[in-house]
Amino acid sequence: MTNDQDGTIVHRRDVVCGGGAVMFNALLVSLLGDARPTWAQGINGPIPEVDRVAVRVVVDSYQIAVAPSLKADSVEIQRFGWPLSDQPPQKAIISEFGLSLHAESQRGSEVRNVLVDFGFTSETLLNNSELLGVDPAALDALALSHGHYDHFGGLVGFVHQNRGKLKPKLPLYVGGEECFCARTWTAPPLKGNFGALDRKALAGADVTVIFAEVPTLVADQAFTTGQINLASFERVLSPSVMKIGVQTGIGCYPEQFSEAERQQGVIPDQFRHELTTGFKLRGRGLVVLTSCSHRGVVNAIKRAQAVSGISKVHAVIGGFHLAPYPVEYVRQSVAALKEIDPDYVIPLHCTGEPFYEIFKAEMPEKLLRSFTGTRFVFNA
Repeated sequence: MTNDQDGTIVHRRDVVCGGGAVMFNALLVSLLGDARPTWAQGINGPIPEVDRVAVRVVVDSYQIAVAPSLKADSVEIQRFGWPLSDQPPQKAIISEFGLSLHAESQRGSEVRNVLVDFGFTSETLLNNSELLGVDPAALDALALSHGHYDHFGGLVGFVHQNRGKLKPKLPLYVGGEECFCARTWTAPPLKGNFGALDRKALAGADVTVIFAEVPTLVADQAFTTGQINLASFERVLSPSVMKIGVQTGIGCYPEQFSEAERQQGVIPDQFRHELTTGFKLRGRGLVVLTSCSHRGVVNAIKRAQAVSGISKVHAVIGGFHLAPYPVEYVRQSVAALKEIDPDYVIPLHCTGEPFYEIFKAEMPEKLLRSFTGTRFVFNA
């Protein structure tokens, strides 16, 4: 976004839609070359219903190889142990701090595959996706929830390793220019460089970056929420700061930020660019993939409800980012989720054990445990 002469903030999408579109696009071409993004058009009409959604946890922090598969009412919970054949196992699933989810949806005879977030390292993402049977050639879209390294770290290595297998111009949905800012981690346990996403490397892998700042359909069957409003009690913790600007081709372009932010140069990360991914499951309600919930898990769910026009939530799966908060705040989040009344809650990644323990004590029938490699199949 930019500032006009009277100091009013003007969003980039308003400039693009107005008379300055040609000038603005020319500026982007000069800055980004082939790595320039496109902007999503937004959703026109109802969210499509799907008959099935299968969510595989490709990367997360925790694995129990001998955990049994089971069924919870209509939800199939498929565990992964080891890859065994005629030969002894050569590899095992790797767990690390980061998150990647593979979502396979089906509508009639049409199947779509979306990879949401990419973990901390490409080595882990490549290893796990191979063992779990995530076919890169079948991917219809990629989606990045936000610009933290534990969510994008594996992306560049994954797309370069699979170049030639991925569909040409494979779309990558992100929430805006903030995704590309260089970040420093400022919270415990250790402060330091938290990396930046290399957009030119993505262009070199034939990936098309799409800014989905507004609600957007993804691969015809999923949707992103667009940027998430702060509408509940939840408050944003800012464990990282963003550096505005580009050095040696890496970073975020200052033209997308306000004059005040450009003057500061380094600003606290408020995750304005964070996205949540959702599906409308026929006869069941929403399946919501929150990823990390820096803007609040309740805010993320309510945004998905507002975008879709569907109040019923069948399942919410992802990181809820409650580990850093005091227990009373976690209890408040549990109470808000109880009011939303999803059928199933599947906490991952940064949610924290206090949430799991409190939620299990209050609503054990709704809580499903996940490990790295677990696949949840939600049927209509």
